[in-house]
Amino acid sequence: MTTATHAVDVSESTFEREVIQASRQKPVVVDFWAPWCGPCRMLGPVLEKLAKEANSTWSLVKVNTDENQGLAMRYGIQGIPAVKAFRDGKVVAEFVGAQPEPQVRQFIQKLAPAQVDTAIDVAAGLLAAHRWPEAEVAYRRAMSGDQGAARLSLAKTLIAQGKGSDAERVLDQVSDEAEAAVANRLRTAAHWLVTSREGNDDLDPNSTDALFLRTGRVAAEADIQGVLEGLIAVLRREKRYRGGEAQKILLAYFDILGDSDPLTREYRNKLASVLF
Repeated sequence: MTTATHAVDVSESTFEREVIQASRQKPVVVDFWAPWCGPCRMLGPVLEKLAKEANSTWSLVKVNTDENQGLAMRYGIQGIPAVKAFRDGKVVAEFVGAQPEPQVRQFIQKLAPAQVDTAIDVAAGLLAAHRWPEAEVAYRRAMSGDQGAARLSLAKTLIAQGKGSDAERVLDQVSDEAEAAVANRLRTAAHWLVTSREGNDDLDPNSTDALFLRTGRVAAEADIQGVLEGLIAVLRREKRYRGGEAQKILLAYFDILGDSDPLTREYRNKLASVLF
């Protein structure tokens, strides 16, 4: 019954189950075709390729119009190939004729989220929940190409875990300037993590430099509240410590936690009281 790994032949007797009912769970794309149709043979492999890439976020089925004329009449098929997308039992999008892959891909993307987008949504949920190791794994799995926002989020998970060197390597690959300010803050925090491991232990233990170094080592142990408290203590001593480096790192941790996190709100208030 299967014509290809990612396409299933349906008939009038199976259409209700394979298309109407199935589309209530996820989108179903129906390819109306016939064996003698040259354009159908061009379009079919494109649809099957996209179905394979989607990894079951939507289903592809094929209807041979020669063998299922009742379905062809029911859905007003006047020319083939004809593609109709079903969701919740109804046709929600369609096109006729063999389209180039970019246009077919665009058609599919409007119908169902791409696999990578779904994966990034999952990773973002883990990041928001501060499940740093799981979020790191999820972002690494989700990324493809130069996705600046995903790489920035991956860097956040790494910094939160004290992985400064790993974060620097990821940030080196960020070319998207849409969030340049965030990327700059994260780079500063990642570099601080690295240099704190190699810091000078001969500093006066009561000095601001020693406090900044100790806080960096706390950061390397993934104690985020300890990091926030230590950086606030540094800023209480010197508001413009190292030309604003301590403040920039503190803001980077706010980026990591997110604006709605209680720690972000608490320490933003403390920062404001220190600065103003």
